Amino acid sequence: MTTADRPRVVLGVAGGIAAYKACEVLRRLTESGHSVRVIPTESALNFVGAATFEALSGQPVHTGVFADVPEVPHVRLGQQADLVVVAPATADLVARLAQGRADDLLTGTLLTARCPVLLAPAMHTEMWEHPATRDNVALLRSRGVVVLEPASGRLTGADTGPGRLPEPSEIVDLARLLLERPDALPRDLVGRRVVVSAGGTREPLDPVRFLGNRSSGRQGYAVARVAAQRGAEVTLVSAHTSELAAPAAVRTVHASTAEQLRAAMLEQSKDADVVVMSAAVADFRPVSSAEHKIKKGAGGPPTVSLATNPDILAELVELRPEGQLVVGFAAETGDESGSVLDHARVKLARKGCDLLFANAVGDGKAFEQLDNAGWLLAADGSEVELPTGSKALQAARLWDEVSARIG
Repeated sequence: MTTADRPRVVLGVAGGIAAYKACEVLRRLTESGHSVRVIPTESALNFVGAATFEALSGQPVHTGVFADVPEVPHVRLGQQADLVVVAPATADLVARLAQGRADDLLTGTLLTARCPVLLAPAMHTEMWEHPATRDNVALLRSRGVVVLEPASGRLTGADTGPGRLPEPSEIVDLARLLLERPDALPRDLVGRRVVVSAGGTREPLDPVRFLGNRSSGRQGYAVARVAAQRGAEVTLVSAHTSELAAPAAVRTVHASTAEQLRAAMLEQSKDADVVVMSAAVADFRPVSSAEHKIKKGAGGPPTVSLATNPDILAELVELRPEGQLVVGFAAETGDESGSVLDHARVKLARKGCDLLFANAVGDGKAFEQLDNAGWLLAADGSEVELPTGSKALQAARLWDEVSARIG
């Protein structure tokens, strides 16, 4: 990919303590093939120096409009960008953008940008919840700006609460999503309660070993993350994952075995509008688990008796309250009896869910990968092919279908 072909991203950095995390956002963007121009505010340079941003981006860093005047940077940078990301976006930056201010290079660039704009807020809880900030956020969203819901956690000093900057990996995933599809994060799930399962269950053989699967949990986490940023109240029931960071603005419940996951899903889904069963549940479990590590012996490997795990998706469908929409997942390989799509159609009919996300696995597909592809099958007989894209993009496509069905 030539320099001219690389997606052009402007990374704005406002003056908050979370400015240091912008370095990780920058690193991830540049290493994934994006051309990134950093525009900090003057106050941001109190936290991270210009030399750091220049070294990581390979591009000059300015804060005012009087540098490189012949290039008219406060106009050109916004006009030429494919995406503008501001991380962190402080309460002051949000207010200035809402007012249409253009008193430095960053706000001038934001006013001239006609590409997607993504703000990742970071501020104290009281500031995030203040009516002025809430009004500014609502106004910006009405203008098409994507303002992320912040994470909840440790803030400056001993304070804790909503207002924490989402993890850099999450910001970059959502930035990539907007580059793939600028309209992927509408606020169409506001007022909806969503429950999502993700990750792979583990069934213990002994204190060391288990029966499980290769699910990384990335797709399920993406489904939860996108739902939250589209306005839903999301509970994520998480089995084992590849050490994924909890999505911002998502309540997380942890489970290990299929039985634990079943109990959590039945409890959490009682009053949900939408339930998405994307966890990879082990089909079988050992009848008993050894109290101590099983040792190699002269008699050869031990015989392990297996029992069938409960069908959580079918049970969720059977017990769902009126009006609840249930989405299942099917990871298939295809065999002599049928293709991936053939098996998925049979599973949809057998489970009775409203929608089924089907995808091929194995040979470097789906499991432990950043991208995915597949089909979205519906109980009414419709089928939508999902071409290869990021797992966040597949999540957005899923929520498009769900949103259209729940009105």
